[in-house]
Amino acid sequence: MRSLSAAIALIAAPVQAGLRFPCSTLTVQRLDPVVEPGHNPSAHVHHIVGGNAFNASMTGDVAERATCTTCQMAEDFSNYWTATLYFKHPTNGSYHRVPVVPVQPLLGGSNGASGGLTVYYTQFDLSKDNLKQQPIKSFQPGFRMTVGSPTTTSTPHVGLRYQCLTGTSRGAEMPDFPTKPCSGGIFTTQHFPSCWDGVNLDSPDHQSHMYNTIRSDGFTNAPACPSTHPVRVPQVTFETTWDTSKFNSLWPSGAPNPFVWSFEGSNGPGTHADYMFGWKGDALQKAMDKSECFYDGCGSIKKQAMADANRCTVKDMVGEQVEGWLPALPGMA
Repeated sequence: MRSLSAAIALIAAPVQAGLRFPCSTLTVQRLDPVVEPGHNPSAHVHHIVGGNAFNASMTGDVAERATCTTCQMAEDFSNYWTATLYFKHPTNGSYHRVPVVPVQPLLGGSNGASGGLTVYYTQFDLSKDNLKQQPIKSFQPGFRMTVGSPTTTSTPHVGLRYQCLTGTSRGAEMPDFPTKPCSGGIFTTQHFPSCWDGVNLDSPDHQSHMYNTIRSDGFTNAPACPSTHPVRVPQVTFETTWDTSKFNSLWPSGAPNPFVWSFEGSNGPGTHADYMFGWKGDALQKAMDKSECFYDGCGSIKKQAMADANRCTVKDMVGEQVEGWLPALPGMA
């Protein structure tokens, strides 16, 4: 992936393509309506952003039920979530949730984001689109997908990466957690596949209705879609900054990485993310039809102040402790 300074330069470049916007944290709970619909609680804790229709079970048109969203794009009631990062104390084995801070740089009007993550919808890559040869079809109501798996023990595929933040540098992309403390935190990226079978809104494994043609890290164009999955949809990407800095003094010099995902298990290789589409009407399609526009779809999408986005909440549906020092990870005892 391009460095942070390169990303800033790109934003200022005359030709850009796609959407990029922050979504503040909606809730941190043990729920997963894609992989474990109807289960309360789900197997492990998730960090969730987006619309307030989020629940243990979600079907149909999410945007029709949501009344607010933590995303800056006011017509985006989708939900986006990842496993939550915890620090495992090297001495006593207790766990503490790692807080999230907004991904930098923030773009116009998005200051004030609270935690959360940054979402991208790109048509081709970050510097151009290819709409004349490669039209983009928006997702449909009821669509959902996942990328990665908590049970994976081998090296994750390209697009699922970690970076060690130091000052203004994001550092090299890595397939696993950094092996030394990062002064600016740990940065994670999840790129979803961008080829759809054009029929199924989901599949039993939540991945087979999609096809991953990505061959290299970063915001680069994926090769052409295969005949089995011929529909090119927006390339969805999540970026999250985990503020690990406050735990660095507890990481003994030379000791193994003490950070774990909320399921622990395979640790780094198990990084994964979930997406549930929830844009209002044809708002996303209009943005994807805009040529060489970055950030807000050339003004085609209504934005809201992050102060308003931050007021969007959902209730605690699980009722368990996920904060402070814990003797075991929620659901893992």
